[in-house]
Amino acid sequence: MARAAGVKVRNLRYYQERGLLPPPRREGRIAWYSADHLTRLRLISDLLGRGYTVNGIAELLHAWEAGGGLSQLLGLERAMTRDWVNEEPVTMTLAELRELFGPAGTADDTRRAAELGYVRIDGDLVTHRSRRLLEATLTLVRQGVPLAEILDAGDFVQAQAAAVADRFVGLFRRHVIGPDGLERLSATQLDHVSDAVSALRPVAGEVVASEFARAMSRRMEAEVAELLRKDA
Repeated sequence: MARAAGVKVRNLRYYQERGLLPPPRREGRIAWYSADHLTRLRLISDLLGRGYTVNGIAELLHAWEAGGGLSQLLGLERAMTRDWVNEEPVTMTLAELRELFGPAGTADDTRRAAELGYVRIDGDLVTHRSRRLLEATLTLVRQGVPLAEILDAGDFVQAQAAAVADRFVGLFRRHVIGPDGLERLSATQLDHVSDAVSALRPVAGEVVASEFARAMSRRMEAEVAELLRKDA
């Protein structure tokens, strides 16, 4: 549980002692933690990172619990952070990866892919985080595009995607959550924010996909016109 939440074991025990984290369910000598424990731990870490003291977090959590808003807050955290990525990972040996890409792929390319977060290497095994991206990469390689340049493009796309995500999150923060953050929202308001997340989640992807399609259409039309002018 500590590893999944990114905290130290002694901190987890300390949070339990201070009442910030409910005790796990016990079966004999085994303690079972749930997804709610993980969500609450992440909330505590977020509040600590925003400057709250442990005592302040305890008071805040108790106030939310007394007002019936804590379950909505934890549910909101799950709604806001889960289900954005729906990708099927692919695991193979390094030898199978080399066979898949042939001479087009080098050890430097594999290291670069790992740095960009596309693959994770564990001994002789390598896991690509997305079957769709792996198949897209293979398609480009088979059309003669160097893998190093594909990775450069991937680096560029990641940076642009992060900028777009920052813009959408900023809009949501300002106009849906509001300037006071989540701390002052009632249980009803938290439910409203959670519903807004569910409604807006597909919108962000649809807007980006639509605008990219329009940009590609305009760019390809310009490219074809340029090629025709050169041939003429």
